[in-house]
Order: sequence, then C-alpha cells, then structure tokens
Amino acid sequence: MNKLSNRLIKLKKDKNLLQKDIAKDVNLSLRAYQYYERGQREPTASVLIALADYFDVSIDYLVGRTDNPKLYK
Repeated sequence: MNKLSNRLIKLKKDKNLLQKDIAKDVNLSLRAYQYYERGQREPTASVLIALADYFDVSIDYLVGRTDNPKLYK
C-alpha cells in the first residue's frame, strides 16, 4: 500500500465511516474509492481535492508529503 491508501484507511477509521458513504459524498463510484484505498489506482487532482475537503485535511497530508493534517488557509 502507498501513503495515500494508508491515509484514506486511517481517516475512514478515525471518523467511523464506510467506504460507500465516502464514495457517495465525494461523488465517486464505490469501486473507484476502493481502488484508491487499495492503492490500485491514483486519483485525479480533482478527486484529491474532493477527498482532502471531505476529510478536512491538506492534499499534502493525503499523499504523504507531510504528517501534519492541518489545512493552511
């Protein structure tokens, strides 16, 4: 697994969410979200933005460039 998939799984567990709910709320198919969580596919920039917004973290945190999940606004 890569950093993105590990972060998605951690955020999902921390917030007690289901894959299907995340996929629906971010306007993805369940299968697409599962591919991202398994590290089988890389999301587009627009999907990364949507996931970061959904989890209220930075894109850098999602992709493993920082361990600080805070958004810099």
